Amino acid sequence: MRKLSDTIERLARLRARPEGFRPATSSLQPLGRAGSNPGELTGWYSKPSKPKGALPLVVVLHGCTQNAAGYDRGSGWSALAEDYGFAVLYPEQSRSNNGNLCFDWFQKPDVTRGSGEVLSIREMIATMIADHGVDARRVYVTGLSAGGAMANSLLATYPEIFAGGAIIAGLPHGVATTVPEAFDRMRGHGLPEADRLQALLATASPHKGPWPTISIWQGTADSTVSDRNAGALIDQWRGALGVAARPERVETVDGQERHIWVDGAGREVLDLFLVRGMGHGTPLDTQSGYGEAAPYMLDVGISSTLHIARSWGIAASFDRTTQRPQATHAPKATSPASSSRAGHAGRDPAAPAAASTGAGRPEGVKDVIEAALRAAGLMK
Repeated sequence: MRKLSDTIERLARLRARPEGFRPATSSLQPLGRAGSNPGELTGWYSKPSKPKGALPLVVVLHGCTQNAAGYDRGSGWSALAEDYGFAVLYPEQSRSNNGNLCFDWFQKPDVTRGSGEVLSIREMIATMIADHGVDARRVYVTGLSAGGAMANSLLATYPEIFAGGAIIAGLPHGVATTVPEAFDRMRGHGLPEADRLQALLATASPHKGPWPTISIWQGTADSTVSDRNAGALIDQWRGALGVAARPERVETVDGQERHIWVDGAGREVLDLFLVRGMGHGTPLDTQSGYGEAAPYMLDVGISSTLHIARSWGIAASFDRTTQRPQATHAPKATSPASSSRAGHAGRDPAAPAAASTGAGRPEGVKDVIEAALRAAGLMK
């Protein structure tokens, strides 16, 4: 187990990082008290100025050191919502809960159905439905990093509430219960095998389906949340969604790899966007007109905000900066779901990644990218 002194040092470095910017003005409005709020979170929301009928709702969860207004300005969600007529809800963490403003995805009471932070967010959603004209059939959730992990826990604990979810640099549900474990899982150490990950999902709620669609976004150069977590997320969801370990196909979207899993009915229910060379943050394309670059808000030429909204059918499926995706055949290689944690069985959870990788096996999501590029003739 990691030494306590190491954990304290890591927390100190996180606190020293620049906080997400706090704009002087924001379109977000305070939600007010929503239910019992056991997680003691604050709620902010926006609605289009001229709403038409029942509104879709996107729940957006900021990352560590960020706040609702800063993440909204960086990601462009409320601006997109105004243009396309949907509502946005921003639960916000407080320093009294977490000194780094992280959602407590690694605290069991906060990610257990009926308690803590997940219940607070569930109550906020209920308030948006009851008081702000939200369509209960079209509720979605997304988040970055700790917010991505909490978004995944919401999808696990309240899957009946959501039509879809998008997890950016996030982690699987239920894989950590302490701060040292959280740091290990972020680095890709000690992640459970697929059967255990699926059991954590199955026991998170009494739900038996249908399940929300899942989109996963991961930078291949992320040194904060290892790309092994993208594979673990796929492992956690593919059983419930009824898809194979390998993707059905791979497309190139705005120059990036999109791996797609299709269920027995032919629906795209799971995908993985791999953003080559991107570090830790939310991928943006500021030329799209949505979002601004900032710490952990990264202008890399692809807008996760736009693509996520389009996949949910709440924004137009065309844009002047986007070209029609070019499909390629899925590579004949081990999928991200299994390759991202190859050789972990029986290893020390704190061992370096290189030591826990079987000889001759892919080491992570980057290998899948290279295999796909070779299959497409774009790389030797």
